[in-house]
Formats: sequence, C-alpha cells, structure tokens
Amino acid sequence: MAISRAEPGKTRIGWIGTGVMGRWMCQHLMTKGFAAAVYNRSKDKAQPLLDAGAAWADTPRAVAERSDVVFAIVGFPRDVREVFLGKDGALAGSKPGNVLVDMTTSEPSLAREIYEAAKGKSVASVDAPVSGGDVGAKNAALSIMVGGAAEAVEAVRPLLECMGKTIIHQGPAGAGQHTKMVNQVLIASNMIGVCEALLYGSKAGLDLETVLKSVGGGAAASWSLNNLGPRIIARNFEPGFFVEHFIKDMKIALDEAERMNLALPGLALAKQLYEAVRAQGYGKKGTHALMLALESMSALRN
Repeated sequence: MAISRAEPGKTRIGWIGTGVMGRWMCQHLMTKGFAAAVYNRSKDKAQPLLDAGAAWADTPRAVAERSDVVFAIVGFPRDVREVFLGKDGALAGSKPGNVLVDMTTSEPSLAREIYEAAKGKSVASVDAPVSGGDVGAKNAALSIMVGGAAEAVEAVRPLLECMGKTIIHQGPAGAGQHTKMVNQVLIASNMIGVCEALLYGSKAGLDLETVLKSVGGGAAASWSLNNLGPRIIARNFEPGFFVEHFIKDMKIALDEAERMNLALPGLALAKQLYEAVRAQGYGKKGTHALMLALESMSALRN
C-alpha cells in the first residue's frame, strides 16, 4: 500500500482521547502546522484544543473520515478496541493509505489484531505507547516505543518527533506494546523503592528536600525519584499517570509473562500494593500515591 510521509500543512491528523497526556500531544502537532479533528467522550476535555483551532468530530469514525493519520490515547484495552474496531471506530472511517496509531498502553495481541484488520482494508497500523507522563507530554519529551511495518513507521515519524525525543522502532506489530511492558516492569519496583526510601527518611527526621540533593544525582537516581519525589514531599498526588491505569498495565505484563511461562514475583508484589492504593480510594491519583498506602500500613497518617 502507498503511504505518504506526513507533512505540515498537508497531512490531516485525527486525535482520539484528549486527557492528561493526549491534550498536550495533540497540541504539539497543531503547533507544528498539522490540522486536527478531535474526539473525546467528554467534550469539555477537548475544549482547549477546540479553542486552538481543532475541529470537533462526534465519533472516532468521523475523526478518521476527516484525517490521514488517526492517533488514539485512551484508557483500557476495551477502549482501544472500541475506538479502532467498533462500528463507529476509526477503521470504519478510514480510507486505503491511512494510518492508525495507538499510543495507549495496551495488549500486544490487540495491537496485532488491529494491524491485521487494518491491513484487510489497505490501512496501516502502528502501536506507539509512550513513557514520560504528563511532564513528558507537556514538554514534547516522551519516549515512544513503536511497533509496525517500517514503511508506516517512517511515514508517521515526523508526527512522532513533534511529541517525543526518543522514537525507536522496536519491530513488527505488537513490539511497541511489549517494550512498554518492559518499561512498566522497571517502573513498578522502582516506585516501591522511591516511596519506601522517602518514608524511611521522613521517619528518621531528615529533611527530604535535602536528602534528594544527595541521592537524586547518585547511583540511586531515577526518573521517578527526581520527578515524582518532589511531588510526594509536597503532598501533591494529582495524576501524571493514573493508579488505575498502572494496575491495568501490570496486569497486561503479568498475563503476558504467564503466557511466556515467566515468573515475575517483584511485579506481582507491586501490583498487589497498588491494588491496596486503589482499595483505599486513590485509583484516580498518580502512581506516586503508593506512598499513601505505605503510610497507612505503618499507621503514620489517616
């Protein structure tokens, strides 16, 4: 199939999902000269993009009918399936040569299913989950892990470069999602370490901001420590990435691990701890809200 390389002022983009990250990612594309049609279940969350000149579409299908490349970043695999493969999904409104790009963290098997369904209509499909949270989205500094045919990946690369600093083609359909699972396994145990370390420092009577100056630049440094540690210290648990979405990601990774006959006990422990966070009512908070559950276990706060 012939796929045109994206060009500002020429390529029309569609965007599905204008939440914490999607709003900024789409806005970067518009700033670079790409006209956009947008859809979100709650229209008010798309208002900043509409105010900036985006056109509203009533369904994902309507987004695709007005676009050459359709992006989506939604919540759960069931949402991915609906917005791409549903009766009013983006594939139903796509034309030969169009490209569908799923930036949700979702199931590798679903990425391959979308790829095959799209191929049947001479439409390309790319899975391109991201890492970097709301900060990376706002600063166009995301790491983007890409799966799909090389021709399609290169066609949308100019668009991905508007949103991220690290864009790596990992392999065929589903490879981007598998790489994101590697990312989430790394983060899961690291977040336990970040929260337990700060909990220890607090109980020991240390000034945590001073502690971060020492440990944030040494061997213990990590993105989570240096970006989410200050939020924990400030008692700001608003989401850059939702707890409930992180639990979803860990379940996907554990299901894939079981399919591959792998034991990942550290990830299983992290998931159980995050289930406790959600059970305490913090599912809509950021992943660093793990601190709240750990504090509760040590009877340090109500």
